[in-house]
Amino acid sequence: MSETLLRNPIRPTVDFERDGVQHGYLRLPYSRDDSAWGAVMIPVTVVKNGSGPTALFTGGNHGDEYEGPLALSKLASSLDPKAVAGRVIIVPFMNAPAVWAGTRTSPIDQGNLNRSFPGRPDGTVTQKIADYFQRSLLPMADLVLDIHSGGKTLDFLPFAACHVLPDKAQQARCEAGMRAFCAPYCMRMLEQDAQGLYDTAAEALGKVFVTTELGGGGSISARTLAIAERGVRNLLVHFELLDGEIESAESVMLDMPDGDCYVCSESDGLLELCKDLGEPVQAGELLARVHDARGTGVGPVDYHARRSGLLAARHFPGRVQIGDTLAVIAEVVR
Repeated sequence: MSETLLRNPIRPTVDFERDGVQHGYLRLPYSRDDSAWGAVMIPVTVVKNGSGPTALFTGGNHGDEYEGPLALSKLASSLDPKAVAGRVIIVPFMNAPAVWAGTRTSPIDQGNLNRSFPGRPDGTVTQKIADYFQRSLLPMADLVLDIHSGGKTLDFLPFAACHVLPDKAQQARCEAGMRAFCAPYCMRMLEQDAQGLYDTAAEALGKVFVTTELGGGGSISARTLAIAERGVRNLLVHFELLDGEIESAESVMLDMPDGDCYVCSESDGLLELCKDLGEPVQAGELLARVHDARGTGVGPVDYHARRSGLLAARHFPGRVQIGDTLAVIAEVVR
């Protein structure tokens, strides 16, 4: 049978067309040793009031990133349908098995949901989740927000982001949404490897797509949670799903135009960063050292910036492996 004719096994316990507030699940059958007819239950909330645009808000695409799950859980519990003009679909724990395990990828199949699109209806658990979003949820949406942070291994300046797209009119709509989020930083990104991304799937369908990186280190702060909560409300106001005024905040525009933004480790050891997040960096400047952790008397490996800008992201744990991203430099757009 053609894959396009296969039906995804996920069944929602909510009616996406019904007005009001519904809290339910995306139920994915999953037979395992401790539950022969078990299921992966992915929480979903639908808030609908008449006709209007549809917003699809997701968190927990990676399971060790917490601003999205917490901010969207709070939104799902507080959003008044009488104040909404349209429909808001909220999935705080998109890759629920990874969220429950506190891991970037799924403990069931080691799948990275954000590298699994368009997915498969007859594939692994992660591929089935991706396929359901690709074929069922994304087509409903006009606006898609996917909230990320750095997880356990990266730390970011808190920014909202959009991508450089071939359709400049679509890119302009995404940029307007990014700016309306009002994070302390806005990032225009040229994605280095867009294959399999949720972002790419949404953008290919012509959707307005906004994403974020709101800190990291596998934790959450009062500041980053407040940025996420303000941002989701601002987006609803910007796209006229809610009445009110955007809660504005000063934002610095950044750009990541090419591969020189990334500094990759070519050695294992202990990381000594020579700059802190948000500090200016000059091309050629010493940015980081990796020290040998297996003996003394061995000099560190030095890493220098290949462009000028701000340190926008850094490796979080003190221990690094070859191939790890040590730092990301972004240009300030004047």
